[in-house]
Amino acid sequence: MEHRRLGRTGLQVSEICLGTMQFRWTTDEPASYAVLDAFFEAGGTFIDTADVYTRWAEGLAGGEAETIIGRWMARRRNRADLVLATKVRGRMWPGPNGEGLSRAHILRAVEDSLRRLQTDYVDLYQTHSPDLNTPIDETLRALDDLVHQGKVRYLGCSNYNGYQLMEAILVARHFGLHEFVSIQPHYSLVERENFERHVRPVVSQFGLGLIPYSPLGRGFLTGKYRRGTPPPASRRLGSVQRLLTDKNFDLLDQLEALGRARGATPGQMALGWLLSQPNLSAVIVGANTPEQLADSLGAAGLRLSETECQALDERSAYDN
Repeated sequence: MEHRRLGRTGLQVSEICLGTMQFRWTTDEPASYAVLDAFFEAGGTFIDTADVYTRWAEGLAGGEAETIIGRWMARRRNRADLVLATKVRGRMWPGPNGEGLSRAHILRAVEDSLRRLQTDYVDLYQTHSPDLNTPIDETLRALDDLVHQGKVRYLGCSNYNGYQLMEAILVARHFGLHEFVSIQPHYSLVERENFERHVRPVVSQFGLGLIPYSPLGRGFLTGKYRRGTPPPASRRLGSVQRLLTDKNFDLLDQLEALGRARGATPGQMALGWLLSQPNLSAVIVGANTPEQLADSLGAAGLRLSETECQALDERSAYDN
C-alpha cells in the first residue's frame, strides 16, 4: 500500500481509504471487524467514518460505525498506527441544535465521537456538508478551538461547492484560523462534471487533498450491471438506474479492454484513473466482506498512462 500526503500537510495517508458507512447497516459487527482486519493487514492506515452512520437504517440511531471502529481499535491496540477521519453535521439528537455546524452542535458532537471511537483525538475532522443556517466563521472558530485543544489535528470538508470551499478558506485566512486541508467530493468516471467544473479549480489553487467517495459509481464501474441484462436487486438500484445508459456501458467496455492489457478488473481501472488525478490523496472504498475489499485493494499502486487516462476522459466526457 502506497501512502500520500494529505493535501499540503505533512500527514501521510494510505492511498486507499476504508469507508465505513456500511457498518451495522449492510455489514454486521463481526463482518465489520473482518473487513477492518483485512484492510489493516494489507497496509491500509486511513479510515473514514461519520457520526451519523448509520442513522437512516431502521433500528439504528447513528454512531454505530464509530462504535465498531472504537471497539476494534481497542482490541487491536493499533490507534497510533491509524489516520482516523470522522465527520460532523447530521442530526444526532432531538431539538433545534441536534444537527448543523453551530458551535453548540460541534462541541457536543466531537465529544460524543471521541467517546464512541475510544480515542482522545481525531486525525481529520470534517464538516459533512455545508450549514447555510450558521455563519462560516462560527463553524471555523469552533473547529479551530478543537485543533488548539488537541482533540482534532486537521480539518476537512465534504460536499462543498466551489464557492463554499473558497469562502471557507478565505475566511479562515482572514481570521488566522486553521483551514480545511482536504475535501471529500462525489467524484468518479460517471460523476465528473460537478466536481471538475466547480470544485477542482479551488482544490488546485489551494492545494487541498482530494478524497473522493463513491469512486466506483455505486458499483456500476465494477461491471456489476450489464447492458441488456436486468439489473440485480440492490438497495442502491434506484440511484444506479440513471447510470444505466449506452454511454456508460461503452465506458465500462473501455475499462474492461484497458484492464485486460494490465490484468486489472474494471473497478481497479476506475480507481486507477482517480489515483492518477492531480491532488489525489486517497480514494474511499467500502466493502461488506474481505473478499469485496480485495478487488479494491488490488488498485493500490496503480497509475494509468497518459494515453489510458485520455481514452477514459474522452469516453466519459460531459458536455462543455
